[in-house]
Amino acid sequence: MKNALSKLALYHEKNVVEAGCDEAGRGCLAGPVVAAAVILPPKFKHPFLNDSKQLTEKRRDELRPIIESEAVAWGVSIVSHTEIDDINILKASFVGMHRALDQLTTRPESILVDGNRFIPYQDIPYHCMIKGDGRFMSIAAASVLAKTHRDELMVKLHEAHPMYDWQKNKGYPTKAHREAIRLHGISPHHRKSFRLLPEQMTLDL
Repeated sequence: MKNALSKLALYHEKNVVEAGCDEAGRGCLAGPVVAAAVILPPKFKHPFLNDSKQLTEKRRDELRPIIESEAVAWGVSIVSHTEIDDINILKASFVGMHRALDQLTTRPESILVDGNRFIPYQDIPYHCMIKGDGRFMSIAAASVLAKTHRDELMVKLHEAHPMYDWQKNKGYPTKAHREAIRLHGISPHHRKSFRLLPEQMTLDL
């Protein structure tokens, strides 16, 4: 069923309690990956809800408290940069989604996952949805929570490490971020398993 105010579908299967899952920060050079799980009420509506990447920061910040207050249940989890280095970013994303699902106060009957891969969670059926954050409202809501919670964390980390300008780039590999790594070296929050600079061997890791 398409929401009348949104191009996104409210559910994948009718009369099934679905939890949407998504993450933010997979491609970053620094900071954690943050995952979220959201169960929306059966008649949830919002005209602006969409894939978080398609929304402005202002819109995401407006949506976050609405989602958190109106959701049947939601959870947000953090997987640290050290865990990412230990188990790799793909596994870290799945671990984050599992931890977010652990926080749900209502048990879902089905899980909708953004992307094409997932590690089964308990005995709950799941569906991998390519570009799901632009197709289903629960996944879009999870993408908004993951993105806003992660951005908030990176702004706080910026205060201790302003040379990397994380308040703007949020740890993503912008030209300015890479140049700051070149000039100042890496911080305690950089992912050592990632290619931080093209000439990786020159970095003192």
